[in-house]
Amino acid sequence: MKNIKLGGTANQVSSVALGIMRMVRLNSDAAANILANVHDQGVNFIDSADIYGNGQSETVFGEAFKKSGLKRDDFWIQSKGGIVLDPEKSSGELVFGQRYDFSKQHLIDAVDGILQRMQIDYLDSFLLHRPDALMEPAEIADAFDTLQAAGKVRYFGVSNFNPMQTAMLQAELNQKLLINQLQFGVMHNGPIQFGFHTNMQDNASLDHDGQIIEYSRLHHMTIQAWSPYQYGMFAGTFVDNPKFPELNAKLQTLADKYQVTKNAIATAWILRHPAQMQVILGSMNPQHLQESIAGTDVTLTKQEWYDVYFAAGNDLP
Repeated sequence: MKNIKLGGTANQVSSVALGIMRMVRLNSDAAANILANVHDQGVNFIDSADIYGNGQSETVFGEAFKKSGLKRDDFWIQSKGGIVLDPEKSSGELVFGQRYDFSKQHLIDAVDGILQRMQIDYLDSFLLHRPDALMEPAEIADAFDTLQAAGKVRYFGVSNFNPMQTAMLQAELNQKLLINQLQFGVMHNGPIQFGFHTNMQDNASLDHDGQIIEYSRLHHMTIQAWSPYQYGMFAGTFVDNPKFPELNAKLQTLADKYQVTKNAIATAWILRHPAQMQVILGSMNPQHLQESIAGTDVTLTKQEWYDVYFAAGNDLP
């Protein structure tokens, strides 16, 4: 398993993480098997959020973690907070927010709830889930200081923030933001596509993300790539999807060469980027997880990386 240094610190974590959004689908025994299996394959990072499964994903994790026989130090455990669910629209795995809330009390309550559901004493990292237009950086700083002083959170980060939002928040904090969790993958590559089209006037030259990869590299923030095998936001996976025949043919060619699966090549494509990203795997299928994790042992050549980029429908000026 390839490891990375998280957020420029000395903390070594696996280059892929297990995201537990779908753990609500499992009973605690099946979830315990998932935890043991990924740990045996070198995964030492868990990613969650307080809204996953309306909180039930973390409850299942807490029960499963106890049954697994694993120790607290076996995993870096991360969760996210700041989204207030709409109870009328949210049910089970399907959740919708009614607002974002970065008030001090809400963030502290969110962490307390996470710790209770996961049956742990502290989070290794806690992320603000999505940027709140009404956020008060000084109040967030107070919340972070309180959580860290109480031993409830070791490190902090953000998710889906642009560079200026991150910089504005960082200016008030006593802690360095280590992480920005963003959607990124072969078919969600806007943060790199616009860079190829610099000084052009076509649609590909539009920067929707504020040079987020370059900012993250300059400030030693780890980008965690969520939904790495999806196209669109939640449209579906591109792997084995007949809508993308050229991409799947190229992925298969490389999968045959490296004796892995197409999912492994899609993982390797993200990890080949010099930003030292971390890939969030959200499957609860042991075979799918094993296939995706295998991508950490594949290092694509530069030409192969570009070939996948072209096969996904992109071009170079």
